[in-house]
Amino acid sequence: MEYFTLNNGIKMPMAGIGVFMMSPAEAESAVESALKSGVRLIDTANGYMNESGTCRGIKKSGVAREGIFLVTKLWPTVYEKDTAVDETLKRLGTDYIDLLFLHQPTANWREGYRQIEKAYKEGKVKAIGLSNFPNDLLSEAIETMEIKPQVVQVEAHPYFPQTELKKILAETGMGLMAWYPLGHGDKTLIEQPVFGELGKKYGKTNAQIILRWHVQSGNVVIPGSKNPDHIRDNFDIFDFTLTDEDMAEIAKVDKGVRYYTATPEMIAAYQTMELKEDL
Repeated sequence: MEYFTLNNGIKMPMAGIGVFMMSPAEAESAVESALKSGVRLIDTANGYMNESGTCRGIKKSGVAREGIFLVTKLWPTVYEKDTAVDETLKRLGTDYIDLLFLHQPTANWREGYRQIEKAYKEGKVKAIGLSNFPNDLLSEAIETMEIKPQVVQVEAHPYFPQTELKKILAETGMGLMAWYPLGHGDKTLIEQPVFGELGKKYGKTNAQIILRWHVQSGNVVIPGSKNPDHIRDNFDIFDFTLTDEDMAEIAKVDKGVRYYTATPEMIAAYQTMELKEDL
């Protein structure tokens, strides 16, 4: 495994598994399988409504809690709730979270950030992150909040490598965690000729080449899968290194195209969308 050192000194694995769009039972199975395969970073969220399933998967794996880098996110409807972090800890069956994000930049995100800062000071949270925040709000958080964020989680892949955001992160020592690292499974992206050519060169799949590109670009990746074989394949990217020439060829794939953009109407809806975890 390779690691990214956060700006507060904590080391985070560069690859893990995300459980977005999984039921609690599916998350339980995927997390157990991932941990037994050697994965040590798990990414979930209040909004995924599978934190309890993630907890069960961790316990069934037999891997000690201190050996796992556990990531979750507060949903906007609990940003101003004093018990939000404690309730998240209870669902996850742990007394601390390695990295806690604010999930969406709704109007009350500043109150939510102060909740995480408080939990950070109390030792309930080891690192603070912002998920899906545009660059202007990210810059505001960096400039005005007492505790500077350590990680930002955003859509990133060869079609949209987050070039402008990377300039901000380089100045602050913040890490980037990439969701949709394989372009939401878009075959047009995955089957770009450069990935097939490099796959043949290194004896890897196109997806493994893309994930390795992420790691060498400094991105932490959290591809989701419920298939144990795919989980193992997604993690099998640390036995080879792309050359500078390889990386330059992949850079030519950049189209400035993303797969998801939240509209103002969607952001407003997030602030009223109540969650109910199906246990």
